Amino acid sequence: MADVTYEKASLTFPGAEAPTIDKIDLHIDDGEFMVLVGPSGSGKSTALRMLAGLEDVSSGTIHIGDRDVTNMAPKDRDIAMVFQNYALYPHMTVGDNMGFALKMAGVDKDERARRVHDAAKLLGLEEYVDRKPKALSGGQRQRVAMGRAIVREPQVFLMDEPLSNLDAKLRVSTRAQIASLQRRLGVTTVYVTHDQVEAMTMGDRVAVLEDGYLQQVDTPLNLYDKPVNSFVAGFIGSPAMNLFTVPVTPEGAKLGTLTVRLPQGADEKIKGDREITLGVRPESFRPVAAGEAGLETTVEVVEELGADAYVYASVEGDDGEQQTVIARHEARTVPARGGKLNLSVDSEKVHMFSKSTGESLFTPAA
Repeated sequence: MADVTYEKASLTFPGAEAPTIDKIDLHIDDGEFMVLVGPSGSGKSTALRMLAGLEDVSSGTIHIGDRDVTNMAPKDRDIAMVFQNYALYPHMTVGDNMGFALKMAGVDKDERARRVHDAAKLLGLEEYVDRKPKALSGGQRQRVAMGRAIVREPQVFLMDEPLSNLDAKLRVSTRAQIASLQRRLGVTTVYVTHDQVEAMTMGDRVAVLEDGYLQQVDTPLNLYDKPVNSFVAGFIGSPAMNLFTVPVTPEGAKLGTLTVRLPQGADEKIKGDREITLGVRPESFRPVAAGEAGLETTVEVVEELGADAYVYASVEGDDGEQQTVIARHEARTVPARGGKLNLSVDSEKVHMFSKSTGESLFTPAA
């Protein structure tokens, strides 16, 4: 087992005007499950491939344990990688697929059999070891790909969107299995996904990337409660945080018919800015009676999810543009589409960000 460290690691592809990965500093503890998350093009898969040795580092270094692996061949890094496509040999059995890398490495037959048996037992694949991949479901094939990585007993697991080819229900169950398996094995794992729900439910910590820059690294709950900027705030959470550009008046931040009183100490941080970005989580809104002080909205869509419901409503901003507001609502009393919904928010539960830099100005207490 080993920790992993990126030190000012950058990668600029030939002919590119800007680096794909720009001076990343990231330390991953021994045995930690670290998730790299971000939108398409953020550089998360590239960062993983740099660690694997599949992309050359332009500057900076990468360490696995006490070894500088920056210029080391992939086969010498003691890693195992799981991709989104299973890449199984169709003519081989499950057992042969899992043990193939060991065979190529010259591991003797008895040791190969032991490792394959142990991995198959761990993954619930014992009854399938003599079958061909075509006889397996997508989830079972992904477990075979996992088994192929496990039998190598590497220092680090690298996983690049391994669940993206599975259907939604299977993805949920498989991500729980992977997270549980990683904790039992205790192997340092770096996991790439574009799905922030996956990131929040699997990782010990999550690293959020945008355009090659590392935006924030923290526990899932801290990313949700204490985003350092408006990008992280809007990316983490499902549904996403509501973000509004609003004017600041002596009474507070004005959003439509609602004026949100500035929290204590916010004046000093705003420093006279005439506009800020106001962030409100859907669960921080609460319906109030018509006529009470609140944000008057028109209901556009209601997502009924059983225990909860989410209302997507529209509100006219000061510039005359329609903005969408997402609010969590009690599932048994949802408003009708096209109806009016009056929403209030506790000023102590709002986030505030600089309009120009996106940096957090105020984070509510958890």
